[in-house]
Order: sequence, then structure tokens, then C-alpha cells
Amino acid sequence: MDERASAQTGRDDAPDAPDPGESERQAPQPGTGPTTSETETGSTGPAPGTAPAEPPRTPEDSDETPARDSDSDSAGAGDTPERTTTEEAADDKARADSANQVHHNNVNQYFLGALDAPEMHFGIGAADSAHARRRAVGRLDAGEADAVLASYVEPDCFEEAVTALQRDGAVVLVGPSGTGKRAGAVALVATVAEGSDYVVLSPGRSLEELANGRVEFAKGVGYVLLDRMHEGTAATADFDWRRVRDTVREHGAHLVVTTVHEPQGRAPEAVRHVPWRVPDPAAVLRVRLTRARCAPETVERAVALLPEGCRTAEVVAAAERIGAGAEADVVWKEYGSNAAAPVREWFAAERTPQEWAEVTTLAFVTGAGFRDFETCQQRLERHVARAFAEPTEEEAAEAARRAADRRLALARNALVTVEERENGALTRTALVFAHQQYRAWVLRELWTMRSTVYWDGVRDWLTELLGDGRADLELQLSIAQGLALLTPSAFEEVVQNYLHPWASGVAGPAGQSTATLVLHCMCLDESLAAVALGVARDWARSYDPVVRSTATAAFSGQVGVRFPTDAVHTLLRLTGRGAGAAFALAGLVAVLAECRQDTGAVFRPLAYRLRAQRDLPAGRSKEGVLDAALTVLRARDARTGRPVCADVLVHSPAQTEKVGELWAGVLGNLPRRRRALDGLYATVAALPSACENPDPAAVRLGTAVGTALRPGEGPALRAGLEAAVRRAERTGPAPTHLIHLFLDAVLSTEE
Repeated sequence: MDERASAQTGRDDAPDAPDPGESERQAPQPGTGPTTSETETGSTGPAPGTAPAEPPRTPEDSDETPARDSDSDSAGAGDTPERTTTEEAADDKARADSANQVHHNNVNQYFLGALDAPEMHFGIGAADSAHARRRAVGRLDAGEADAVLASYVEPDCFEEAVTALQRDGAVVLVGPSGTGKRAGAVALVATVAEGSDYVVLSPGRSLEELANGRVEFAKGVGYVLLDRMHEGTAATADFDWRRVRDTVREHGAHLVVTTVHEPQGRAPEAVRHVPWRVPDPAAVLRVRLTRARCAPETVERAVALLPEGCRTAEVVAAAERIGAGAEADVVWKEYGSNAAAPVREWFAAERTPQEWAEVTTLAFVTGAGFRDFETCQQRLERHVARAFAEPTEEEAAEAARRAADRRLALARNALVTVEERENGALTRTALVFAHQQYRAWVLRELWTMRSTVYWDGVRDWLTELLGDGRADLELQLSIAQGLALLTPSAFEEVVQNYLHPWASGVAGPAGQSTATLVLHCMCLDESLAAVALGVARDWARSYDPVVRSTATAAFSGQVGVRFPTDAVHTLLRLTGRGAGAAFALAGLVAVLAECRQDTGAVFRPLAYRLRAQRDLPAGRSKEGVLDAALTVLRARDARTGRPVCADVLVHSPAQTEKVGELWAGVLGNLPRRRRALDGLYATVAALPSACENPDPAAVRLGTAVGTALRPGEGPALRAGLEAAVRRAERTGPAPTHLIHLFLDAVLSTEE
């Protein structure tokens, strides 16, 4: 699809641009849980689609193959036609593709459940459930913007950035993570932009996309692009930035970009790159505690105890806790130099190989019981043994003595403690760090102090743990948390030695799941979310179909929740290329619904592509769109068994028009009509279990489907659904009343 065309059809290619006609009207949706996607005989898994016009060719776009003509306008009457060999083969392929995706759905749901579990120690960013379930792009709602601006403290470089933004219409803030660039960007557009609308753009937007109209800038709107990805060469940087500046100026908008990447060579002159400095931490703390209505003595005590080395993000987090009633001296133990001190003191002492293995094991295997922990530690010790000098006889004897009673050794480790966790009616013992923040500091110290040989052993140990087929989701998530915490210190190490190999299947399905979970964990941290998106996009461009399948899993979960536009467009591009993209799209719809996010991020672009393909000759692209639409529409909630669309129709009625358009599109395709009729019947029949009064939802859906059907297709739909009712009545009561309400609404549109 051409870029400008996308902007003219509901901005389906750029939902992160302002869209007052759609995005603000979306009602919150209820949780729907994990998803399965029906086949003729049962359930399958997640889901995706494809584009009306082919996207730029990439490795996975090769080998164009013709497809059969599947757009017969003839409509069956009465019972639907017998299933063809082609249909059965398609179902067999769907079942095979979905087996892997069902597992990925379970991984996504386990992760979302863990966010709400009080005993899960993520230790990553703002890992609260509400934050993690929110999209990171799109229109910034007024409440969030006001919260940022009300407590904002300007750093000494703020006026320099204001001047540049007023002069050029665009400015870039450059600085490390945790320095307040996000809040600074919002404050800048609020100061300079004419209106009060602010839009957060995807960090995946390139300079070319910003300059050529892919983003539809609007007059008076302030745009923020957070954590812009590095684009490599700086040979044309000034020219590219000049084009971006001119485009933003032409539309009367303002753009603030943030990045951690310093300009290569000479900084571009067209758009000012301002080195960003942190605001005064004490001033930030005072403002936030005062707004929280803390007593003056509480404010001054908290300021007096403020430790050195606190990032702005840490000051904000601490202020929130103190403002909620926590004691300042207790809170500050977990931030800045206070949090690091006990860990650094521990590493400053002479340590035995067993002690190194203890803290390394705990960094990746947090929350295990004694037996499992000791087993993992022993396996690690074998892998890292060559990183230590050959022990003397005396050292070997001491090591043997310590190994004989590992639990006493753990009890003497000041960084380690034991938690009692509820396990049904019983409790179980779990080994964890004495303070949640220790985990990140331990990983930093390990990376700084241990050699490549040691880390090669760690890599082989983790790969072995995952590859032996016994790693459950709890262990996979723990390993993923450790790698996400290691990423700020050792990004290349994590990506090259863990994520890419595991995504390619080196450690089996558990390795693929863990690689996906690492990206999910990164999405909990504002400074790492863009990194996760970049890694997933790289996987999606791979020549390796196994790597691409891991990408679809990532985009069907937390990465898709945080960056739905990027997820949908990537999955649509992968549809029909054997990566399970259609099932991933269905999985994404279910996860978006559970997180109360806009499911229209999937329905709108998919409906547009189906509409654009409808009158075109058959081909792989058209077949991919039809398959994706049918898979998304037939997806079921694995917890309730209901079609996800039934919940969407009840709790997000604004989506009814697009859902109806999708049903009409697949019903008009003869080879898929039987499955479409079964899925539509199941959706209407499930409405009573989704709400107390299903009649209005059935009528709305019927009207939407009837409006989108081609002339003459209504009677065939009636015949097919009445046949479905007759089949259902053979095994029990059927929702005849609802079906007739739906059909009457469909046929009323022909009058």
C-alpha cells in the first residue's frame, strides 16, 4: 500500500498520528485471555494478514507463487458445499502452523499473569501492570500529559532546546537513559506547540518516513519520537534532517526527538542536537513530594537522605513511594549509590568459584527452591570451571567442604535471602536477592569483573538449561528477566550470544519462548522498549523462517501491546510466508483486548487490505489477506471458549463496522465460506455469554455485515446460517432468536 493512500484510509498505516475520528472514541475492552483459532475440527492458535500492494521486497518476499481463483460470486443455498481437498489441505497447514503459536500464546498469557503476581520480582523499569499493558505510541492523553507537566523541573539546557524548537520546528535531545528526556520532550512541545494535542511516534520511524509524508503532521500538534533507533551511516544525516525539518515546518507542527546515540562525526546543522542534562534531583524530589501533600519535614528529610547517583527516573519512582507513605530511609536503600553499595562491597572481597556461581545462578534463576537452585548451580560450575585457575590442594579441599553443604554457604551470602511463597494451601521456599535492586547491580558487577571465558560458560549453561526440554515457563521468565537486566550493560552480548541464537531454535522451543520473554521484559522499561522493538524487527527481516516465527510470537505479545502499529504492519507483511503470522494477529487481538487497548489497531488495517484486494485477481497477497481475516475472526479465548469477536462486539461496539466488513469479505469467498459461516454462527451464538442483553449487539453486527455484503449475497448468508442452526439443533438448543435478529438486520440493508 502506498504511504499516502494509507493516510487517506483511516491512517491504518500510521495510527500513531493524530486521529480524532477514531482513536479517542475506542471504549476500553474487557480481558479476553489467551486465544486459540478455530479450524474445522477444533482449536489452533494466534494470528496475522497482508497488504493490498506488495511492500518493499525483503528476503521473505521472494518466490512469488500464483494462487487459485478464490473469488467466485456464486453463493450456495441450504447446507453449504462439501469441503474440497484444497480446503482440507489448508486446514492441515493451519493446524501445523498453529501448534507452535498456541505455545507462544501460553507464553504471552503467562507473562501477563506474572505482572499481577505480587511475588514476581521483575526489577525492571516500571513493571506495574497498568504501565506494562499500555501502548507506548499514539496520542498522549490529557491526564498523562498534565501529570508530566505539573511536576516538571526544567534542567539548565531547557531554554536552549526551546529556542531551537521555536526556530526550526524540530529538535533532538541527546543523552543517556534515565535523564528525563521523555518528560523534557513533552514539556518542550507543550511550551512551543500552538495546540494541546501531543502524539508519541514509534521509535522505528526513519528519517525518510518522517520526511516523505509517511507521518501525517498536523498544524498545531506537538510530536514526540522517543528513543529513536540508530540508522547507521551519517553521510547524509544533515540532508535527511533538513528534509524532516522542512516537512514539519510546512505543516505547522513541532517535533521533538530523543535518542541515546551521539551524532557520528559532525553534528547535523539543520536540526539542533541538544546534549540533555538531568534536572536537579533535589528540586525534582521537592516538587513531587509537595504535590503529593507531604508534610514539610517529610520533604526535607527525604531530600537530606537523597543518595548520590540517582537517575531522574529513580527519583520519580522513590518520590511516588514516599508520597504514598513509605519511610524515606527505607525507600532510599533501594536507589542510587545506596542500592549499589552492598553489592559492590560483596564483590570487593575475595570470592571462591562457588560464590561466583551462587550469585550468577541467582541472577538468572530467581525464585527457585533449594533443590532446583543447587542443581542449576552445579551445572553452571561445570561450565565456568575453566575461567578459574587450577586450585591448590588446600583450595580444592575447601571447595569440596563448601560444596558438601551448599545451603549453609547460601545462608552466609549477604546478598541472598529466603522467601516463603504461597502454593495453594501450602507454602514453598524460594531463593531471592535480599533486595530486589541487587539483581541488576549483581549483573553489572559480573559483566565488569568476569572474563569472556566465564561468560561463554554462562551462555552455554543457560542454553543447556533451556535446550534439555525441562525448563518450565517460570524458569524461562526468570532467565529472561536476568538477560533484560543485563542488556543496558552488555547489549551486544545479550543480542548476539543469546537472543539471535535462541530465536533461531538453537535451544529448542523453550529457547524461542525465552527470547520472546526477554523482549517482553524489556518493554517494561521505557529506555529498553525501543530496543525490544528493534530486535523484533530484525528477526522479522531474517531469511530464516524459524527466526521469523519467533518474531511473530514477540509481536503477538507485549511488543505488540506497546507498539501495535509496528506489530500489525510487520505481521501483515509476513502473512503467507510460513511464519504463523495470521495466528499471531489473532493472538495480538486477544492480548490487546485483555490489556484494554485498541483492537482496531488490527481490525482497521486488515479491513482496508481486504477491501482493496476484493476485486483484484487471485494471488498470494489476496489469499494471505483472506486467511488472516478468517483466522482473526475465528479466534477464541482459551479461558472462556468464546470467540474473541463476541467480547469485542459487546464491550467495544465502535469496532462493529470493521468487524462486519471483515465477515462480509470472507463470506463472499466461496472456498472459505463454510468456515466463515461456522465462525459467524459461533460468534452470534456466544453473545449471550458475553453480556446480559445480546440483542443490540446481534443487530449492530447484522447491519454492519449487510452493509458490507455485495448485492445478492444476503439470501445465501441466510441459507447458510439457517443450515448451521439446523446442525446445532441436532445436539441441543440453538440461539434461533439471535440468528433471526442478525439475519433480519442483514436483509434490512438491502431495502
